[in-house]
Amino acid sequence: MSVEPVVILSRQEQEYLLCAIESGLRVASQRQLFLWAQGQVQALLPHRVLVGLELGPGGTPARLECVHGTVLAPAAQRALTDGRDGLALRIARQCVQGGRLPVLADFGMAARQPLEGLREEMKRIGFDSVLVHGTGPTSAGASVFVLFGLAPRPNARHAYFLELLLPCLHLALGRLPPRRAAAGGTPVRPLSAREAEIVGWLRAGKSNDEMGRILGISALTVKNHLQRIYRTLGVSNRAHALARCMELRLLEEGSAAAACQDCGASAAARRMAS
Repeated sequence: MSVEPVVILSRQEQEYLLCAIESGLRVASQRQLFLWAQGQVQALLPHRVLVGLELGPGGTPARLECVHGTVLAPAAQRALTDGRDGLALRIARQCVQGGRLPVLADFGMAARQPLEGLREEMKRIGFDSVLVHGTGPTSAGASVFVLFGLAPRPNARHAYFLELLLPCLHLALGRLPPRRAAAGGTPVRPLSAREAEIVGWLRAGKSNDEMGRILGISALTVKNHLQRIYRTLGVSNRAHALARCMELRLLEEGSAAAACQDCGASAAARRMAS
């Protein structure tokens, strides 16, 4: 029979915890969640990415929120947050269904870790540690929080801090308003041909200047298109726009083909004009 290590909080850690709990009570929007996670939560749990998930009774994702203070490459963002088979979702399901919460894995160590089968995939995305905690199965499903890239090396104290903050995280996630979308998960309006074209180049990692040169428009016009795309999708930045498009399957084969046709027509028009 193993004995759980006793974690004694320092006075400073107690102050950080109280501040995080008090601030968490006021979180009621995506912006407030970002500020809280990157501020008071970071003081106790330094990490690179936080993914909060609400899972339905069958393990289907009802909500996924990704919070990070640094820019993630689009490929890494998709790998983490894909609503069908993303890494965060697979980790959450595995931990909840296996009754293994909390779970702490440090892949910077050679010794075998929990979630060992994900070591190489984590390495490809650029993370060497992950910490998971959640409510476990309930009649309404479960909420699970996955923290990637803890610093310094993760230990039992990190797991304990996340356990103490879990009720606040759970309530904060539940208070967030739904993403601005119509019934069925579609955007408030379809993307225009030009907007779909820009999203395609966004996925390819092009900057505003590069997209402007490709499309024959100014970088400012590209920026204006991006702002309209953000409002339509209910997101606030390029990475979230790509993740939302993936979630809504706007970049799958059928949608991509239509966008390519529009792109080809636009390119042909520009060649004729020149």
